[in-house]
Amino acid sequence: MNKGDLIDAMAGDAGITKTQAAAALDSIMGNIRKTLKKGEKVTLVGFGTYSVSRRAARTGRNPQTGKAIKIAAKNVVRFKAGKELAAAV
Repeated sequence: MNKGDLIDAMAGDAGITKTQAAAALDSIMGNIRKTLKKGEKVTLVGFGTYSVSRRAARTGRNPQTGKAIKIAAKNVVRFKAGKELAAAV
């Protein structure tokens, strides 16, 4: 399922137009993005929790040459599925 398919499904389920469903989805994604950018968690009960964690700098290897390279530290998004979602899958 891609974003367009999800918008179609939301519009059908909620009885709204595709434009309204697209606006709602964009709002949800934007607010999740803003919250994660602040370093806070987003918990959707029954679905899961999005959080940000710090990945430390480390040394990796270039697979073509075998030469050691430095990989910079960065923030990464984590998702932990909720109990209901995990049971449904």
